[in-house]
Amino acid sequence: MYRTSEIIEQYGIEKNELTSYLIDNNIPIINEEEISKKYFQAVLSFIETKENRIEQKLEKAEATFKYNKKKNSVSIYQDDAISFLKKLPSSSVDLIVTDPAYSGMNNKLKLGSGRIVGKYSDKGKENGKWFGEFEDSEENYAIFLSECKRVLKKSTGHIYIMFDSYSLLSLGNVVRDHFDVKNLITWDKVNIGMGHYYRRRHEYVIFATNGNTRKIKNRSFPDVWRFKRIHSAKYPTQKPVEVFQSMIHASAEKDFTVCDPFLGSASSAIAAIKNNCNFIGCDISDKSIELSRSRISEYLEKGVDVLQTKSMAVDDKIFWE
Repeated sequence: MYRTSEIIEQYGIEKNELTSYLIDNNIPIINEEEISKKYFQAVLSFIETKENRIEQKLEKAEATFKYNKKKNSVSIYQDDAISFLKKLPSSSVDLIVTDPAYSGMNNKLKLGSGRIVGKYSDKGKENGKWFGEFEDSEENYAIFLSECKRVLKKSTGHIYIMFDSYSLLSLGNVVRDHFDVKNLITWDKVNIGMGHYYRRRHEYVIFATNGNTRKIKNRSFPDVWRFKRIHSAKYPTQKPVEVFQSMIHASAEKDFTVCDPFLGSASSAIAAIKNNCNFIGCDISDKSIELSRSRISEYLEKGVDVLQTKSMAVDDKIFWE
């Protein structure tokens, strides 16, 4: 049984809207408040189509940036990832695209101790170049994934999570405990990077669904994406917009809600805007929020991306063009 009061709280829907739907569709109420499992899927399908549920659930949280127009709705919050995800209504997001595993997830989750990459003297400093590396803990990662699963819609939910080779081996298997993994995508950065043994030139993206069979837009899309890395970036581990644009183009429809709980430099937000999607994201870092607000505002007002002035694509034809 599903209690109407719990549905209202968990899914962020107005009581009068739920009551009207139940009456109009002759859905029986047991013991004045309970809905049987038989009818719940129909109720959930109705809930997933309701607009503004996220805004209603987050009305007590302070948005650091908010833009609402018919073309785009963009909101970002300063919060740690788990706290932010727990504030979102269940089944309210169509697509999650995020880069958590090796860009400071441990610090942002506020779990464990982890170790630092770069200079230890820079650890914890907002003006430092490096963030703490995510502690290799399946328990920590499972908390994050369980919240992602809860907020993703069951009917449309797709998720893309970025990994380096080490985190893929240590944490990638945990994704299969929560989602239906469909593909492992390789991001070829074209230019060679650092490495103690073999020099690094790629990262990975796990693509999975939330138990649904919704396909991507085109089965001809490749599983190797060739986009150059960002050099001399203003934000650590800044990813090319094209990486997120590939994810969103493949899995999103117009007006879908895209979520990134590890906002970073807001490359995912710019990609969502380019794909005519709504966007909601968060980051715990002051520097992230400051740069993201400026970058998103400038792009919405002038169509200029101040953190990435040129395309990082190297192929003559990008598969999503």
